[in-house]
Amino acid sequence: MPASTLITNIGELWTLDPALDDAPQQQVLRGAALLLEGERVAWYGPMSQTPAADVQVDAGGRAVLPGWVDSHSHLLFDGDRSAEFEARMAGRAYAAGGIQVTTDATRSALAGDLLEPLVRARIAEAWAGGTTCLETKTGYGLSLEGEALSARLAGRLVADGTLEEATYLGAHLVPREYAQDPDAYVDLAAGAMLEAALAAAGGRMRWADVFCEDGAFDEDASRRVLEAARQAGLGLRVHGHQLGRSGGVALACELGAASVDHVNHMSAADIEALAATADRPVRDAGAGTLAVDAGPTVATVLPACDLSTRAPLAPARALLDAGARIALASNCNPGTSYTSAMGFCVATAVLQMHLTLDEAIRAATRGGALALRRRDVGHLGVGARADVHLLEAPTAIHLAYRPGMPLTRAVWRRGRPIITARRP
Repeated sequence: MPASTLITNIGELWTLDPALDDAPQQQVLRGAALLLEGERVAWYGPMSQTPAADVQVDAGGRAVLPGWVDSHSHLLFDGDRSAEFEARMAGRAYAAGGIQVTTDATRSALAGDLLEPLVRARIAEAWAGGTTCLETKTGYGLSLEGEALSARLAGRLVADGTLEEATYLGAHLVPREYAQDPDAYVDLAAGAMLEAALAAAGGRMRWADVFCEDGAFDEDASRRVLEAARQAGLGLRVHGHQLGRSGGVALACELGAASVDHVNHMSAADIEALAATADRPVRDAGAGTLAVDAGPTVATVLPACDLSTRAPLAPARALLDAGARIALASNCNPGTSYTSAMGFCVATAVLQMHLTLDEAIRAATRGGALALRRRDVGHLGVGARADVHLLEAPTAIHLAYRPGMPLTRAVWRRGRPIITARRP
């Protein structure tokens, strides 16, 4: 029988249990306890009814949340772009072309098999901040060999349980060697490169993404890559409307993409298009996942990136008010959002994007899970994966009330403690 852990004396327990969606006020409990058995949540309820367990942990009246679900990151890179960031802070505008700098460094690291320890260290940083479910993308190899090597690394990380979701992003930028023939690169990204990446990942890649933006790929080129990926059995994601109204939102909604991410520059029609997908039914695919080709197109907002690029904040408030589904993610990458701190993203969503605390936490947990078409993470309902985030605070509002403070006390992932409290 799997070992069990009982977390007691929880001041505020955010279960976000889907079974209680019709009674959301019951999804946050006071004076509660939580039982983990093996990799799953086995029970939650009042302290007066706690069952026996092999191990007991006293939360000391602190708050407990589901682990963060970060549905958008770019961790497979080498190199440093701090000089670019410094120049941007001095007034230079952000443009898509800076990706080439990272591509050059990443290709060298991939060729020397030097990238894996860097990526694992970044994932460990994310875990230390309470993130327990991560998606990450290829997209800095940008050659057939480079993308295949990136996909192979991503596949290894998924296979050993370090990473949850891997995404093919061969259509991130047209590399300099194709500058005079971008159509040939689109053909490669939609053809041989895609096939090589899928083979290298060993069946452990569920998604394809495209940077549908001025300076990267226009709507027609994006469609070619996405349709090829869909024919290959991948679910779809889109980078869209970061630098302008690129057409990425309409394309994502039309093709049934699971998410469209950034969404800084939005018209009323764009917002309405996303809201119109909100009630698209999902299909169970088993093993904690949902079908990649069914469900709403989630608008994923990336506030850390917006701050780093001094872009207008994505209209998260307007999206929610219109009825769209939203997720909150880090966009951790070396150029425009070099942070995996989901707590910081939650604080920014509350303080600057005008979300309530409940809305921000849901976007960073249940919203990210929906964007990844997962039903096993993002909540602490019975049967969910035992991904638990114990705060160094009595209530979750401290995430926004004390922005920037180190408020992660302990983390369990798949029922195992990966971050343990060192303070009394």
